[in-house]
Amino acid sequence: MSNSDTIVLTDVLKNVPGLIKRVPKIGKAAKVLNPKRTNYSMGAMVADVSAKHPNNVAIYQDNRKVTYAELNRQANQIAHYLVSIGIKKGDTVALSMQNRAEFLICVTGIAKAGGVAALLNTSQTSKVLTHSINLVNPVAAIIGEEQLASYKEVRNDLVVPKDKAIFVGDWDAFDNPGKAPRGYINLGAEMQDQPKTNPIATDAINKTDHLFYIYTSGTTGMPKASITNHERFLAAYGGGGIFANLSDKDILYATLPLYHATGLLICWAGGVLNAGAAIAPARKFSASNFWADIERYQCTAFGYVGELCRYLMNIPEKPDDVDNTIHTIIGNGLRPSIWPQFRKRFDIKNVVEFYASSEGNVAFFNLFNLENTVGFGGGNIVLVKYDRDTESTLKDAKGFHIKADKGEPGLMLGKVTASTPFIGYTQKDKTEGALLRDVFKKGDCYFNTGDMLKNIGCMHYQFVDRLGDTFRWKGENVSTTEVENIMHGFPGFEDAVVYGVEIPDTNGRAGMVSLTPAAQTKDLKLDALLTYMKAEMPAYAVPLFIRIKPLMETTATFKYKKSDLKKDGYDPSKVSDTLYALLAGKYEEITPELFNEINAGKHRL
Repeated sequence: MSNSDTIVLTDVLKNVPGLIKRVPKIGKAAKVLNPKRTNYSMGAMVADVSAKHPNNVAIYQDNRKVTYAELNRQANQIAHYLVSIGIKKGDTVALSMQNRAEFLICVTGIAKAGGVAALLNTSQTSKVLTHSINLVNPVAAIIGEEQLASYKEVRNDLVVPKDKAIFVGDWDAFDNPGKAPRGYINLGAEMQDQPKTNPIATDAINKTDHLFYIYTSGTTGMPKASITNHERFLAAYGGGGIFANLSDKDILYATLPLYHATGLLICWAGGVLNAGAAIAPARKFSASNFWADIERYQCTAFGYVGELCRYLMNIPEKPDDVDNTIHTIIGNGLRPSIWPQFRKRFDIKNVVEFYASSEGNVAFFNLFNLENTVGFGGGNIVLVKYDRDTESTLKDAKGFHIKADKGEPGLMLGKVTASTPFIGYTQKDKTEGALLRDVFKKGDCYFNTGDMLKNIGCMHYQFVDRLGDTFRWKGENVSTTEVENIMHGFPGFEDAVVYGVEIPDTNGRAGMVSLTPAAQTKDLKLDALLTYMKAEMPAYAVPLFIRIKPLMETTATFKYKKSDLKKDGYDPSKVSDTLYALLAGKYEEITPELFNEINAGKHRL
């Protein structure tokens, strides 16, 4: 590429020949997304894939192999059972289960019955779990044995009928039902006598019917339930298949949670189902087990988010890092600071970077396999000028928004049209709050992504920042993303999370970074780090406070819980971690006495 911030026509053209091989995928997508085919659904699509590839392995789980014929048969039996207990089209069924074969089979079974699966975040407990379940009024719940303890804790506070609590054992539960705890229905046992044929209920489902409720990560506040309909899943299947470009010989390793869109829609629907390929789900991401699992299953692809790749980069380098079976990775958020190094170290030929969200109406895919770009797409998108000082969009004299110039970061909006609708959330006020109206003319409507991107040429875009990930200090705007990217160029730590904290009687927020030292690092060499930061970033962007945090808490999709870090601030009474303040050109450890002096204004910051 010409440089990391510009894409020219020659960059695109040199990758065009590879697109010829994708013509069959384009034809498949056109057939699935045919607007006249209104009654096609996820369940029908899985039945079609299974009929075409009945003996292909669909799921590798530990020592098990589930073929497509078995996947479809067991999903059918579950669907027939759900219909038999009164589940009808549009009813919500809560699903709480970790990444395993039974999760995918249950998801498919609920869909075939016409139900809507509420895909619960398996890390949620107590009040948050209660909120997430009751928010969507399920008429039944399917709970994996591994999630039973958290469900039992809140069971009496749930709207789910007590006699509709369905248990799935943490083993090969559909072929070997075993026993369920008292007070729970044993799904494996109940489905045994059900028909194995595709249920009639599937025929009544339309593309616009709800399919999943996928929850926001909940880094701040209570989660929202975004709506995924069948059409969206089919779009991921068809469109994602073009970009992922896997074959029926591929095996995708999935450590990302399947209750989120990246794992379920992009990796499974677009990558795996589209090709009749196999998925090897892992319960959780483990950097130490990652490549061993790749070798075990002979995986040729894996799903990622940016932080996952950085965790893999933090593993001490070995001469045989390139000796792996991976040729394609599919995901989002790969940082420009490690993109080329990651590809080279692990010999990754194809990086299918994309941009999308569970509820949004815009999407980008890196079809041409270029570096440092989310790709092209989103014909309905526009970037508008955004003032970080006032934290608002800029408007002209008539009150309409102003488009950002090429190469200029702008707030990305997605126009809401009949072909690019914004389905939104289960809560109408949350849906309306995500929309901007009368943007360029009276009556138009756009989805506010909350993300800053820039056009870097040839209809390709680069992610810049998430609104809220910027703070103001000494009259300047500081991008946490940019500071984090720079800091990751310094060796010795695994995580660098940047945020702004308030200091009494000062304007704006001062920069603070939480650092997690790498396993082999005994001394972070803060003096050398300070010298590096001063050379690489403006003085106002250099963090005034450092927190040494042995383990960084993240959501299941590796998003940092910055709200908690901001609340802790630099107060030594709130944390047991070591804290430092930049005073007189050097980082000094913060004691209770120094904390009080800083708050009293006795030190110039």
